[in-house]
Amino acid sequence: MSVEATPQALWKASQEDPQEAGALQEAADLWNTLSGAELIQAMADGRFPQISDINDYIGQDVASAEPGRVSLAWTPGERLCNPGGTVHGGYIAMILDNAVCLAASSTCERFMPMLTLNLNVDYLRGVRAGEAYTVTGTCVHPGATRMVSNAVVADGRGRPVAQASASVIPNKAFAR
Repeated sequence: MSVEATPQALWKASQEDPQEAGALQEAADLWNTLSGAELIQAMADGRFPQISDINDYIGQDVASAEPGRVSLAWTPGERLCNPGGTVHGGYIAMILDNAVCLAASSTCERFMPMLTLNLNVDYLRGVRAGEAYTVTGTCVHPGATRMVSNAVVADGRGRPVAQASASVIPNKAFAR
């Protein structure tokens, strides 16, 4: 996501809705000044908009961030279930991918979305719709070009239900 506060975008927003123009400018200011961890925490605090509508679809909320570590709250809905009644493995991989990418992004001087080079997932227990899970991502190698992160999905009792390791790279399309 790029938060562009160009004069044209601000003028158009101010003509349609002055509050929207102010919100756009505030988001652009945060995008251009906060570190990766600070911007992710701003998402958790509701001060910065979600990067994608997919978060609502899969039931993800950013809970907290610090450099090298993020925590997501995840309550998957029924729509994510396979015919067997458990959450489809692809959605489990998606939430793990989000966590490893955000963990890597949290180490950056400025927030930078990541591209996944590889994602290795281990499914340990079934994931049930409507239950609350915690997803923790940790960046174990915050390299300049290639980063390595791990993530774990834990159930309400703290038991791991899935884990992943990944290599990611910064998406240079968002470089500033």
